[in-house]
Amino acid sequence: MDKPQQTSRREFLRQSALFAGASLISTHAFGSIHIGKQTRVIVIGGGFAGLAAAYALKQKNVDVTVLESRNRIGGRVFSHTIDPKENLVVELGAEWVGNSHERVRALCGEFGIPLLNNQFDTHLIYQNQYTKANAWDYSENWKPKFQALLDGYKQLNETQKEQLDGISWWRYLVNNGCEGKDLIIRELLDSTDFGESIRHVSAMVALSEYAESSEKNEMDLKMQGGNTQLARKFAEKIGTEHILTGHTVRRIEQKDNVTVTCDNGKTFEADRLICAIPTFAIQKIQWEPGLPDVQAQAINQLLYARINKNAILFKDRFWKDESFDLITDQTPQYFYHATKNQKSKKGALISYTIGDKAELIANQDDAWRKDMLHQTLNPHFKGVRKRIDSQANYYWGTDKLSQGAYAIYGLNQWHTLRPILQKPFLKTSFAGEHLADWQGFMEGAVATGEAAAVEALAI
Repeated sequence: MDKPQQTSRREFLRQSALFAGASLISTHAFGSIHIGKQTRVIVIGGGFAGLAAAYALKQKNVDVTVLESRNRIGGRVFSHTIDPKENLVVELGAEWVGNSHERVRALCGEFGIPLLNNQFDTHLIYQNQYTKANAWDYSENWKPKFQALLDGYKQLNETQKEQLDGISWWRYLVNNGCEGKDLIIRELLDSTDFGESIRHVSAMVALSEYAESSEKNEMDLKMQGGNTQLARKFAEKIGTEHILTGHTVRRIEQKDNVTVTCDNGKTFEADRLICAIPTFAIQKIQWEPGLPDVQAQAINQLLYARINKNAILFKDRFWKDESFDLITDQTPQYFYHATKNQKSKKGALISYTIGDKAELIANQDDAWRKDMLHQTLNPHFKGVRKRIDSQANYYWGTDKLSQGAYAIYGLNQWHTLRPILQKPFLKTSFAGEHLADWQGFMEGAVATGEAAAVEALAI
């Protein structure tokens, strides 16, 4: 796929921001596009991409229907009340709003959802030695080298970026002098960002994320009361009567209009369609006519991260640091305080694991997981096992709709697969975090949903 398609998509992302401003929409975003009051659009997917698209369309008096397979809205945003009595909420899905995430921050402001600081200071367990936050660092040899790589990214041209896309982040780090403990810690930390080992992640994707993100790599904020609050606000504005849960789409027919058939036998017709679901779910749909071969192949090739989130409720916050997180070289890999800014004596940590570790932990029971936590934490925080109140576990690697937490672009895929997956097909536009510049974040889902709303009416 050539570059102009990517540029065009970025223009849609720019237009989607204008979509939010009703005074700008007629002259800037749509140009000569006529938006008839009777225009009908079906949105497949009640996650943040689909809800953002439906909300944008609703603001322009478009007749919109959202079809969601799950029995809840939010998709891979999944807030869970781990202690109803104490009203403690953890995220078993998407977690952070970054300081650079303009659309989500703007929507939270519009809907009156407070954003609370959710930044952490990272502690370390390495080779059975515990080091508190700010007492450990990368070597003096590696730090300036890494900063030079980040600074140099801004000078790369498109050809150089495509070349970087062909090697792994692990290989790129090694080639540039990262070794020993520095390399091990980068593997541990960076793999939590991408959901798999950095040996499988494109150097271009990784370098661009670290060069363009906020100081905390967009791990900055969280919605008060849980990130599902934004899904609920979307639903209120769209109208819950227009959002149908428990409706799994099985067939899409595109002729003079669009006909969508669900597995419960119900059919829906519209002028346009927005498909805002993960590629695994797209593949399960019978398309008439069929998707272009190149698009079907791209859907088959894109993988999603195996991430397990094991939330552990403790009777007290023994870590004594509200901004506590902890990277380890043991099986649990990464812990963070999941109930920061929530008042209670009790508190929850989430053990966040990726790849093979995630699959291993997901296949065990709570007793096994309790032993694992005790083995890692007890040498440094006494009495861990006795402090555990309850656990809640969700493994995205076997989620029936996504088969993963978020998309992973492997080697040579960012400049090839993504433009293909972004391209509309007949009367259908596509949206989802896997298509976004802010790939893997709620921001990306929202931005692509809004962009698809503009695109759908332009087809």
